[in-house]
Amino acid sequence: MTKIRRKRPAETLGTIEALDAIEPPSNAETVVGVLTVTVLVEVLGVLSGSEVWLLGLLVFLPGTASALCTVQQTKFVAAWTTLFVTVTVLVRAGDGNVGGWLDRALLVLLTLALGAASVYACHRRIAREHEMLRLRSTAAAMQRHILHPLPLLTDDVLVNGVYEPVQEDRLVGGDIYDVVASPWGTRVLIGDVQGKGLAAVGAAFAVIGAFREAAHREPTLTALVDALDSAVVRHNSYAEQTGDDERFVTALVVCVDAGAEAQLVNCGHVPPRLMYDGAVTTPALDSGVPLGLAELAVEPTTVDWFAFPAGSTLVLTTDGLTETRADDGTFYPVDERLMKHLDLSPADLPRALHEDARAFAGDGRRHDDVAVLTVRRSPRH
Repeated sequence: MTKIRRKRPAETLGTIEALDAIEPPSNAETVVGVLTVTVLVEVLGVLSGSEVWLLGLLVFLPGTASALCTVQQTKFVAAWTTLFVTVTVLVRAGDGNVGGWLDRALLVLLTLALGAASVYACHRRIAREHEMLRLRSTAAAMQRHILHPLPLLTDDVLVNGVYEPVQEDRLVGGDIYDVVASPWGTRVLIGDVQGKGLAAVGAAFAVIGAFREAAHREPTLTALVDALDSAVVRHNSYAEQTGDDERFVTALVVCVDAGAEAQLVNCGHVPPRLMYDGAVTTPALDSGVPLGLAELAVEPTTVDWFAFPAGSTLVLTTDGLTETRADDGTFYPVDERLMKHLDLSPADLPRALHEDARAFAGDGRRHDDVAVLTVRRSPRH
């Protein structure tokens, strides 16, 4: 049996890279910044003749540090600000007017109070960041098990791709894909769960789990698709019991072996594109009903065969790409843009296509999850 191998470390799941926490400024940068602001306030005070009153500007310095720095750095900024304000008030006490002394005392107390509040706020911020980092790390680990990092290499195909949930702070959405090296060739799945974001994850789990198990068990694609449909039906029955919405899943299931042709079953999904010999074509395929709706189908599931010669690239997408719209409402012209990217390698094409679609939409607007896969025969063939 062939096995799936990672050709190189994952580069396409860019959302995982967002797990890195924002680096705080170094201690040297913090000291330089504090001294610069202090000198600036002092110079402005001398030039305006209101040294004491301009010290109020320094009161907000610890608050800024609490949003950017570590706790120790914030403590330093708060201590420095309090010390500088207190010394300045004592040295420049003026004529000793009672009202003036009261104002200066209030300024010192306010500086001290805001410094303490800033340190506390910094504690809370860092604790919250650590908690979010832990949760996002857990989500990233889940994603690696749910959606295997690309590219993936088997004895039959090399699969590259890009996956981007519509909610960029989420690592899992409604689009799914998977690659299984089975005894009957490599099976490739791409699908789109009805709905978006975390609400669609349950159905995504059901389909991917069923695909990974049934792809090794079922010798035909029709039996494999029937197993996926049953998985969605079972998921919907559980969802109904818990009060969640029932969902269907559009999907393409492709099988590539050593032969010159590939097999495909289309379950209401976006048709694939074949790039070969300077042309972009759409294989003539029948389209069945989405997974979870097989009981509504008039005809049984059928398998289509199409030519998949060496050197050709099969492009699989979800409707997050094909239904991208420009400001004037026009849809993203997938075939036209693929023609402009014929010179790109299958490894670079998915990311280039995705970025081109975002630029086409304008203002970085996104309305659906996006998945783009390229399937090419492995170097062995």
